[in-house]
Amino acid sequence: MLTRFRALTVTGAVCASTFLALPNAVAEVEPGGWTSVSPTYTVQERGCGQVDGLTFQLTCSTASGDQRAERRYATYTGGTRQFEGYFRISSLSGTRISLKQTFNESAAGPYFMLAAERGGRLYAVHGGATLSNAGTVGATVRVNTVHQVGSSHRTYINGSLQHTYASPGGSFYDKFGAYRTNSGNGPATVVWSNVRFWRK
Repeated sequence: MLTRFRALTVTGAVCASTFLALPNAVAEVEPGGWTSVSPTYTVQERGCGQVDGLTFQLTCSTASGDQRAERRYATYTGGTRQFEGYFRISSLSGTRISLKQTFNESAAGPYFMLAAERGGRLYAVHGGATLSNAGTVGATVRVNTVHQVGSSHRTYINGSLQHTYASPGGSFYDKFGAYRTNSGNGPATVVWSNVRFWRK
């Protein structure tokens, strides 16, 4: 299979147009003291991954290799960061597809990965904890992650805290889209919307 990679850097001015503006930068979870930010990102397409705006597809059932369609956001260090986005799995013939990652640039590999199994189970890839069963095909799900670097990483599903994970210090970045986990495979189509970021 032909492996493709596309990296497109988007400036904050262009990127900001894809974010829903809120008065006073009021975050959906853990309100108080947040500043809205619009980090730059690159688009990543590898293997059979395809990105069209906020639609992310894995078009093959390949259960090996690097199959991904993602946005990778700018690196951050220190402070507290909040991500919010809504995803809808419009089709999933495969299973165990990563939807959202917080990547530890100071270590080898992802630090936190939220993935979906066919049937709707949303789980933390590292440790295997079930976060929700809301990820059924056609359902819209809101995801918030709050990352206090050097302290903890908290994941909310539809506004409810579902997972807390200790965090080391270092450099991190956010990714979302559709990505084959080591035990997963496509095909899969995931549509994201209303993606926002804050810091404090």
